[in-house]
Amino acid sequence: MKNVQLLIHGQSVNSSSGQTFERISPIDGSVASTAAAATIEDVDHAIESAHQAFAIWSTLSPTERRLRLLKAADLMDQKTEQFIQTGMRETGSTATWYGFNVHLAANMLREAAGMTTQIDGSIIPSDVPGNMAMGIRTPCGVIVGMAPWNAPVILATRALAMPLACGNTVVLKASEACPATHRLIAEVLLEAGLGEGVVNVITHAAADAPKIVERLISHPLTKRINFTGSTHVGKIIAETAAKYLKPVLLELGGKAPVLVLDKANIEDAVNAIAFGAFFNQGQICMSTERVLVDDKIADQFIEKLVEKTKSIHAGNPMNENYPLGVLESEHAANRLQGLLKDAQDKGASLPLGINIQGTIMQPTVIIDVTKDMKIYSEESFAPVCTIQRFKTEAEAIQLANDSEFGLSSAVFSQDIVQALAVAKQIESGICHINGATVHDEAQMPFGGVKQSGYGHFGSKVSVAEFTELRWITIQMTPRHYPI
Repeated sequence: MKNVQLLIHGQSVNSSSGQTFERISPIDGSVASTAAAATIEDVDHAIESAHQAFAIWSTLSPTERRLRLLKAADLMDQKTEQFIQTGMRETGSTATWYGFNVHLAANMLREAAGMTTQIDGSIIPSDVPGNMAMGIRTPCGVIVGMAPWNAPVILATRALAMPLACGNTVVLKASEACPATHRLIAEVLLEAGLGEGVVNVITHAAADAPKIVERLISHPLTKRINFTGSTHVGKIIAETAAKYLKPVLLELGGKAPVLVLDKANIEDAVNAIAFGAFFNQGQICMSTERVLVDDKIADQFIEKLVEKTKSIHAGNPMNENYPLGVLESEHAANRLQGLLKDAQDKGASLPLGINIQGTIMQPTVIIDVTKDMKIYSEESFAPVCTIQRFKTEAEAIQLANDSEFGLSSAVFSQDIVQALAVAKQIESGICHINGATVHDEAQMPFGGVKQSGYGHFGSKVSVAEFTELRWITIQMTPRHYPI
């Protein structure tokens, strides 16, 4: 069991109330971590610390910020095993998943380090004689980052990396489901020498989330917010931010479609879909949830996908024979039981049945889904994908877009002209041709459309999210005024 304290101005401190909360491991029901339950007073101290540190961090040379971020990336790699063990206990996925988390998160820090000298502006032609007009990007101040539990190292690091590269300081609101994992990221950054208060971490009990989030957003010193999580909570964040006129970047839920066209390589499609749907128990915002397959090849495709699914097993992640690990909680398992039973009762075919024991859910497929089934539109966030047949490309595109979500998608066809034409018509922020819906790289523009959020993480494109664009002029000759 890990004891997790708040990190405020470089110091590990208890909650001002002395209260704590427990994170129960989904693997065996034991206490994975005990964390400080922050108060409003603690939130204020964290934000004030970040504001104080901003005066120093924002004035460092870009090269100095780069060197410290690069050191943090190397330290993160060195602590891979610690991240793996902590993450497995708190959220129940596998060593493979958390190892990948650390690898990508470290690369996000390296990519952000490379961006410190790429935060540029522009010279803008002015109609005023002798006037030089410039658009200059400057740091905002204190950024609040809120990250979820499902890809804990990747998503919390993403909430920090580019804001820091742009010269901001950060208060990270850790997830209640992985406080020790998120706290470990901040320890890496502190050890790398970023400085006291440059990154502060708040942990809180689930019941306190509304008031903690409200204060993080409403505090006068908070300048920007980024949030990754469910669409339901994202709307609350957006509404709260709107009250205070605070810009917010949202990366929310998904229900990624994969279109398997008649000229697809079926074997490639099956392998990518099994990975995209089942890896990390399907608990990834980009996970493949809907498979749309041309009727001409549907029977062959379904047979191969069912056989592939039979070979992949969930179980205790400490055992290497189980590549999928377990669901995040029994609450999640119970919700899934209801979704699958609803589909079954309404006529869907589940050739692999429903196999959920505690937090262990075996992967499954649902064939012939209809709109009256809850799983048609609800994000499952589990190792399950639905299968629908289509007869024309137009029908496939219509089915793909028949969702409130629009994060990731994929198209499979060996006719690249055909695949690209279809991909351009899918309403999603991300689309992969002949690749899995689950794909992330530090330098790529990452964001969704519709109910999957707005704004973009990822290297150069996120500079605009975490800087202020200021218009500055220099009048170099005498200027005529009308009065």
